[in-house]
Amino acid sequence: MSSSFPSQKGKVTGLILAAGKGTRMKSNLPKCLHKVCGIPMAKLVADQMMAAGVHEVILVVGHGGEQLVSTLGSGYKYAWQLEQLGTGHAVQCAMKELGDIHGTIVIACGDTPLISTEYFRNFINSHLESNKVCSVSVAQLPNAHGYGRVVIEDDNAIRIVEQKDATTEELQIPFANAGMYCVDAQWLTQALNGLNNNNKSGEYYLTDIIKNFSDNGNPANAFISTDSSILMGVNDRLHLAEANQILKDSINRKWMTEGVTIVDPNNTYIGPFVTIGQDTVIEPGTHLLGQTSIGFNCVIGPNTRMIDVKVGNDCNIFSTQADVCSIGNNVKIGPFANIRPKSILGDDVKIGNFVEVNRSQLANGVKASHLTYLGDSTVGEETNIGAGTITCNFDGFQKHQTSIGKDAFVGSNSTLVAPLTIGDGTVIGAGSVITEDVPENALALGRARQVTKLEYASLRRKQKAQES
Repeated sequence: MSSSFPSQKGKVTGLILAAGKGTRMKSNLPKCLHKVCGIPMAKLVADQMMAAGVHEVILVVGHGGEQLVSTLGSGYKYAWQLEQLGTGHAVQCAMKELGDIHGTIVIACGDTPLISTEYFRNFINSHLESNKVCSVSVAQLPNAHGYGRVVIEDDNAIRIVEQKDATTEELQIPFANAGMYCVDAQWLTQALNGLNNNNKSGEYYLTDIIKNFSDNGNPANAFISTDSSILMGVNDRLHLAEANQILKDSINRKWMTEGVTIVDPNNTYIGPFVTIGQDTVIEPGTHLLGQTSIGFNCVIGPNTRMIDVKVGNDCNIFSTQADVCSIGNNVKIGPFANIRPKSILGDDVKIGNFVEVNRSQLANGVKASHLTYLGDSTVGEETNIGAGTITCNFDGFQKHQTSIGKDAFVGSNSTLVAPLTIGDGTVIGAGSVITEDVPENALALGRARQVTKLEYASLRRKQKAQES
């Protein structure tokens, strides 16, 4: 990912504070793993930073840290804050992990999911262009009650005072601390060494670095915004619902202005990293999450859920679940279909009601219209899979592959026992159990011969009547 930041300023490193317990969430799940628009809050903040051009992200973890590391994975670095002694202490823990680092450190909280990529980019660029050793993000509000106040003189941040420590005069200040900082790494290390916990909370406040810089002739750049959403930290389930609604509405508005029709925005859920092409229609009850990408002129939904799915153009997908798969152009899926991970559907494929595709590749023009399971399979072009067909891919110990050629016809209610290869142009008779490979252009039947007993039903009914 290329950065838009001036190269002469060196490396830009993101630092996210995510060690808090979040007792007001009343949850066994660490607070920063609660999801907003389908993404854990800490990951949302980290990925927005990365999208803004930050070179790497380090998360400070503590309570529930093992779960957080396991969930977020190896795309980030981690530092441990085993005792929660304040935000300044959290940054000290991170700087020990980073070692002798140069460049710029961007600091944010892991429970502030509404910070956009654009805001991070503008904030960081403002800092780099200011030639200051530090910048602080500030929200200008009509009423800043409940937030730390930023004392500003000549566009410089002189100090930050917490609400509980503020004087009556300081409480009238309209500038609220948004909890984000850009700091030169070397200056940050020096400022952290000078922190103390001489305050009412007995904690090491990161905010004290602003006064430290000012007292040493390096007042911080104040990056002022009137966007109150940058202040929103999620502390309980009510805040979580509010954040979901705000971000959801923002995302939906964005796509509608980009030429996407969202029939019912109140009942449509689109993740922040989803992309959608023009003239696509999103029907109600649709969830598009993760890195899902939808092409042009599609109809998605109603009642469809996709996670990390790539969809081509001119597709119609409704009442469908799809995960970690690829779908070509002019594909029709649904209703009640399930496209599972590692599946690839080519162009002009049709997947009908109650069809499940799992770890399978379906070439262009394949049709599986009803009541079918295709697992660990490859299916060639223009092949038709009849209703009720099942690939038996699991023998109780391991999975096996089924290969079906192009232009084949698999009759209804067929059972294909893997491992199995069926050639091009083959016809499988309806109701067959196929256990051996079938060469191309052959007819394969695998069922018992039909026996018909004339008048048996009438005789049986008479016998039952006599017995009663």
